[in-house]
Amino acid sequence: MRHYARNRSRAERKQEPGGPCLYSYPVYPNEFDHNNYKHKDFPLLSEKSHFTDDTVMTAAVAVGLIDGKGLPERTFCAVQHEMRFWGREYPHAGYGGMFRRWLHAENPKPYGSFGNGSAMRVSAAGWLFDTLDKTLEMAKVTAEVTHNHPEGIKGAQATAAVIFLARTGHSKPEIKQYVEQTFGYDLNRTCDEIRPTYHHVETCQETVPEAIIAFLESVSFEDALRNAVSLGGDSDTLACITGGIAEAFYGMPQELRDETLKRLPEDIREGYELLCFMIAKMI
Repeated sequence: MRHYARNRSRAERKQEPGGPCLYSYPVYPNEFDHNNYKHKDFPLLSEKSHFTDDTVMTAAVAVGLIDGKGLPERTFCAVQHEMRFWGREYPHAGYGGMFRRWLHAENPKPYGSFGNGSAMRVSAAGWLFDTLDKTLEMAKVTAEVTHNHPEGIKGAQATAAVIFLARTGHSKPEIKQYVEQTFGYDLNRTCDEIRPTYHHVETCQETVPEAIIAFLESVSFEDALRNAVSLGGDSDTLACITGGIAEAFYGMPQELRDETLKRLPEDIREGYELLCFMIAKMI
């Protein structure tokens, strides 16, 4: 399997411009994932911080989207191929049972999931295309590789759409209105209302709205991440979705970007560099 980032020289990569969307490649204090800490006063990065399946699959989808060149059938095949390749490269990243079986199936097929995996991996679709309609189309394709349930598709499309709207200058009220009218998610709750009873759940229906609310209620990139983690539940995926949106809206502090990159293996960093390069070509 030819990886684009691996086939460019180090000199070429050094000449490429930097870009957004590092929190497509999250490294979080995921020690809170099954030991929820429902407060905002925690170290954003610690010695325990490391990448998870969210990171691996976001890298895979990003490379697949680039290879797919906006063509649905080609993109479906490319995303499927990259997800299976990267998943086998990092077999202990924390995949669910059904997805793990899909990774190793002789003839992989979508399995009707509405889990939040379709939303956690989709952020590159919010950056790579010039129109909202194309963003929605490509987000749907990335979901359908595994998560072809309507709710799985909706979660991916909503996440990608919010990233697209955030990076193209739309306000939080405009984003909120679009999501509520287009996808029917209830965004009228607050983090304080969600937090007391929120628990570990891995569906799009009970992850994507909460992740968007964590962003809407934030005042900065870091504050958005702290909101997401403090809700509890599936913390790494919540923060992955919220972080992707927040970076599109606020940008990301360079120091945090650098510290995050230090915690990623070389091939995932190269995938990130390729994505930044492709985005920079669009500007």
